[in-house]
Formats: sequence, structure tokens, C-alpha cells
Amino acid sequence: MDTPHTHPLERRLQLAFPLAAVRTLAEQRLKKLARTVRMQGFRPGKVPYRLVVQQYGAQVQDDVLNEMAQGHFGEAVRSQELRVAGPARFEAMPTEQADTFEFSAIFEVYPEVVVGEWTGYTIEKPIVTVSEEDVERTLDILRRQRVRYETVERAAQNEDRVRIDFTGTLEGVEFSGGKGQDVSLVLGSGRFLAGFEQALLGMSAGEEKTFPLEFPADYSAAELAGKTVSFHTQVREVAAPVLPELDEAFLRSVGVTEGGVTELRQELRLNLEREVRQKVRTLVKEQVMEILLQVAPIPVPQVLVYNEIQRMRQNTREEMQDQTPGRQLPDMPDSLFEASARRRVTLGLIVAELVRRAEISAGAQQVQELIEEMASAYERPEEVVQWYTQNPAQRQQVENLALEEAVVRWVCDQVSVKDVVSSFEDMTRTVQAS
Repeated sequence: MDTPHTHPLERRLQLAFPLAAVRTLAEQRLKKLARTVRMQGFRPGKVPYRLVVQQYGAQVQDDVLNEMAQGHFGEAVRSQELRVAGPARFEAMPTEQADTFEFSAIFEVYPEVVVGEWTGYTIEKPIVTVSEEDVERTLDILRRQRVRYETVERAAQNEDRVRIDFTGTLEGVEFSGGKGQDVSLVLGSGRFLAGFEQALLGMSAGEEKTFPLEFPADYSAAELAGKTVSFHTQVREVAAPVLPELDEAFLRSVGVTEGGVTELRQELRLNLEREVRQKVRTLVKEQVMEILLQVAPIPVPQVLVYNEIQRMRQNTREEMQDQTPGRQLPDMPDSLFEASARRRVTLGLIVAELVRRAEISAGAQQVQELIEEMASAYERPEEVVQWYTQNPAQRQQVENLALEEAVVRWVCDQVSVKDVVSSFEDMTRTVQAS
């Protein structure tokens, strides 16, 4: 019997079976166990049956009881054609029938995905052409990544590197983390608070300065949040940035051995165009997922959300350990991952149902094209392609991605798609904001 439930996906079945069947099966198992069981003072197979029952009877009976409960639950689920999400919880029920075991099975089922109308939805697809300015801007970034500094006899400017000593005090008392000696800082880098870096502009080597600084209200150190402190600073050195020339040494440092600057610019253009395609796919996919959440609102099984939270937390821990081995990891409560986990589970259920109903698939050609595009970002793309070919688990990930893209294309066919001309920089800012 199916009894009332509170959560929209929670179900409760009341089931029963005769205890005589439990006793019969438990007895059979105990007799079989008695033929091989070892017990001190007896040869194998010679342990008196009553001692076997005394030692193992309760455990065997519990095992049989659980197996029979699982079996009856499975039959009930199949007969009612229920799609169970996660394991069931069994609760024994009081009964007036001494020879009957009655219990409740509490579990969740998968939701029914009902897809609404697609009309009224529009997806904006960025149309981006990589310009010469984009290439030159990227080239400038490469040069700045290889910048060197030369000592100058002038006041510090933005982008200069200064070496400083500083001491911070709160109400006349030094505070933790507020003191440093011979610290290098590139002005405008954002490494220190903006007010601190701003105060150093215009200072020369050997000059000292004391200035107030207000910490943000949401500063990580609670004892300093929203407080105004005083910093005494001395500049040891001012060094100006010197960008490398576009010579052979620079070209070798970025992996270009033939073709000179022309070849470098061509490679940069190809990389930017690849990045454009990836970012366009990302922006379109995000819009598609938002539409799916609106056209097919569904409740989700709590057990699936819980499992996804555990997976996300474990992945986060592993990533943090890889980045800083030996670091003591902070507490990561469920609330930190719950919203993202619920969204992932919801979209996963909707996408799976769309794939089934619309018979969406990704062919071998789409998978291969995706692998080749991913491999093109590497120095030896053929080796990357071979690696995916020889690693089924990695190839499966690409197949899942290809199927996801097939779903995106299918949804785009159901709604209106509007081309929006955009610059590379504007598209990049949009991706970062999202």
C-alpha cells in the first residue's frame, strides 16, 4: 500500500511477509554454516549446532530479514512501475500478527519531466571577429609577462616596481600581518589594497611616509574589517618596467622558431579564434540551460542533491590539496555547494529526458571533431588525439560533451536565435561576469 507523503518525490510503501519464511531460510543458512565454521575446541564442521545458533543466529536472521525486505520492496516497485532514486530506508512497523513482519519503505522517485512551450524564448549568439587590435593586445600581454625592471632615479609611477619596508598600527599597536621588510610590489597590480598602492605613487627611493588606510567592511581579518589603521612606509628602490623587444630571444621564449613575428601573430590569431568559438559555445549553452530550467520546472530528489554535494566537495578538496599540498583545508558545509548541486541535478534530469524523447545523439564524427579542436591548442595535437583514442574514460568525457552540445543545438532549433555583433573584449567580460 502506498501511504501519503510530504515531499513531492517521497514515497512510502507498507509491506509485509511471514516470519516463518525468515526462520526457514535462516535455519538453512545456519546449517550450511555449521559444516564449515571454526570455533576454538572443535574441528571444522564438528561445532554443535546449538553453539552455531548461539554465536551466529541473530546476525544470520537479521541478514535474511533485510534481504527479504529488499526483495519484497523490489517486487512492489516493479509492479507499480516506480523509478526509484537512491536507496530506500526501511522502518519496522508494530503489528498484532505475531507471525508477520510489517515494515515501511521510504524512498524518493525520479520526477516526471514535463516540457512546456518553447515560444517566446530568444538566445543571443555573439558574432565576434578577431581584429588586429585583439592580436596586438594579446602580443602586449605576452611581452608584459616577460617584463624586467631597471632601477630609476625618479618618483614611483603606476606599473613601477617598488621595494618597501612598512609597519601598520591600529590605535598605536602593531597588528598581525601588518609589517614587511624589503617587499617588492608592482604598483597598480592590486596585490595590496588600492589605497595602500595609491599612497606609494610619487614616492622616491629613500623617502618615508606615514598615511592612514581604511580596511573594507568585508575584509577577511575580522579584527581589521572597517577599521582605519596607520602605515609607516619607506621606499628602498623604484624600478621601471622594460618590455622585451620582438627579437629572436623573445620569439624562442614563446615557442616560435620559424616565421618570425609574422608567424607569432598568426598563431595568436588562431588561438584567439579558437577562444572565441569556445566562449560563444559557453554563452549560448548558459542561455539554453536557463531556458530549460524555465520550460521544465521540476522538483529533484534530495538524495541526488546530497550525492552531488559530496562529489563537489571531494573534488574541491582534491583540487585544493593539489594546489597547496599539506595545507589544512577549511570547513566546507553543505550550504556552500547546495545551490550549484541542485542546479546540476535539475539540468541533468531535464537534459536526459530531452535526449530520450527527442532521440538526440552525437555521432562519432562530432566526437572526433571536438577532440581535434581540443588537441589543436597543443604543440603536438596528433599525440593528444591518440591519447583520447587510447583512454576510454577520457574519450567518454568528450562524448558526454558532444552530446551536451547536440542538446544545445536542438534547443536552439526550437527557439529564436538572434545574432549580436560583439567585440572580443566585450564578449570576454560577459563570460567573466556570468
